[in-house]
Amino acid sequence: MFILEDFIHLLIKKRITDPQKLQKLKNVFCEKYKLKNILNLDLFDVYRDLIGKNKIKPQKWLEDLLRKRKVRTLSGVAVVTVLTKPYPCPGKCLYCPDEIGMPKSYLSSEPAAHRAKLNHFNPYRQVHNRLRALEITGHPLDKIELIVLGGTFSAYTRKYQQDFITACLNALNHYPTVSKSIKTVEREGYKFAQFNRVSQKQLPASLSLQEAQKKNEKAVCRMVGLTLETRPDLATEQELVFFRQLGCTRVELGVQSLNQKVLDFNRRETTVAQIARATQLLKLAGFKVTYHLMPGLPGSDPKKDLIVFKQLFSDARFQPDQLKIYPCLVTHFSPLEKMWRQGNYQPYTEKQLVSLLKKMKALVPPYVRIARLIRDIPAQEILAGNQKTNLRQLLQAEGVKCRCLRCREIKSSKFKVQSLKLRKIEYEASGGKEYFLSYEDTKQDKLVAFCRLRLNVKEENENCFLPELKGCALIRELHVYGQQLKISEDSQKEPQHLGLGKKLMEEAEGIAFEQGWRKIAVIAGVGVREYYRKLRYKLEGSYMVKKLKI
Repeated sequence: MFILEDFIHLLIKKRITDPQKLQKLKNVFCEKYKLKNILNLDLFDVYRDLIGKNKIKPQKWLEDLLRKRKVRTLSGVAVVTVLTKPYPCPGKCLYCPDEIGMPKSYLSSEPAAHRAKLNHFNPYRQVHNRLRALEITGHPLDKIELIVLGGTFSAYTRKYQQDFITACLNALNHYPTVSKSIKTVEREGYKFAQFNRVSQKQLPASLSLQEAQKKNEKAVCRMVGLTLETRPDLATEQELVFFRQLGCTRVELGVQSLNQKVLDFNRRETTVAQIARATQLLKLAGFKVTYHLMPGLPGSDPKKDLIVFKQLFSDARFQPDQLKIYPCLVTHFSPLEKMWRQGNYQPYTEKQLVSLLKKMKALVPPYVRIARLIRDIPAQEILAGNQKTNLRQLLQAEGVKCRCLRCREIKSSKFKVQSLKLRKIEYEASGGKEYFLSYEDTKQDKLVAFCRLRLNVKEENENCFLPELKGCALIRELHVYGQQLKISEDSQKEPQHLGLGKKLMEEAEGIAFEQGWRKIAVIAGVGVREYYRKLRYKLEGSYMVKKLKI
């Protein structure tokens, strides 16, 4: 312990900021004190302990140096993924694995699924487990994007849905207190944190959904976004009203294909018309929309898949904000396994898949984000199909130019404020007009911040199934990239504190006013309501709303 304390003091004295110099100093200490290795995780624990004892002051540069997996918060938020419990799914899709004891479509060997199973699918424990892993690797925990995976969320009972999200919120609100009773297991054990035994009386009181949401508005760990998954045929007006009550801001739709024959062959039991209608309802309510796509499904081919991809952005009925592309794979526990063993199905070869993805990425508009290019399934679980997890990097190595949001995020790249330009893209989508506003470093073609403004058709807006949105223009998304900063931090060198979000909001408000709108609403996560209050927005229903004046 004292050796590592000396190490931290020396780091601060020499102000070592280069990872290579850090490693050299580690080598010197290991040789001097006969140590096998010095882990950044251990250094972080000692660093925080020294701060707690008032022996040193917080050093942001040192936290940046020691932080593991920096990419996890370079998009401006920390992601916490949780899974719902195993539960019957209404779907009978060919490609979907149905492992006993797991939510349908998930395998127990997948990282998030494995973590969920170890925690018995308890949402409270899953959230704390993930927060602990992020915390001890040096990531801020005050801006959390909660993503709920598992079976089709809409297939669960209302009570389970509400109890699950309430438990997640209580876990976020309780973490600063409960973290004191978390025990870190040795070495890589932080992936699956264990809890010391504590009596129920020692735990903070669990609150109702509405109470937990209210508390989270000013909590240490704030939920700035909530993502839920559902099927297009289940995304009804009633369901989306309930999603908003839960605090949902983004919905992932299992689209898979826009070719009806392919959908039917795979027993998807949904129609292209239902996909279009679900998308329209989601955007009418201001949700961010993610499509899951599966190239290589039985009954499809590269030509058909490319036609579908082109239709996504040429047909105004669709226009998703984000894509998760999951090339079809053969795994255990799926009907597709039997087809493959009988010789009735063969997934794309690596050459076919790479060729198709190159063409797809070249077609992606600059206002769309490709969140995934492959499903995070361990190679040993894949019976047939692509096993490479670094497809994005392989495509980049081949010189594929992609202008999706993820490929253009500023991340840790340096930029000059003077180089930032405000850009505006207009496009039609689901019966309304979308404005994609962004601040970009045009020299590097890097994206620093963006905002999605939607103007619904006024007739539809007046008949909206969410009364609080009548007469309102919509802010569907506001995002500032760069290393996540704590809400209390103020670093003028980081994009998150340059006031770009406020400037984009002012630009969006100006456009809405010019187009005749006198109110504007934001679909805000409960943890960012305070931010919008500072911009003179007020909570109406589940949205932050502001009257527009000259």
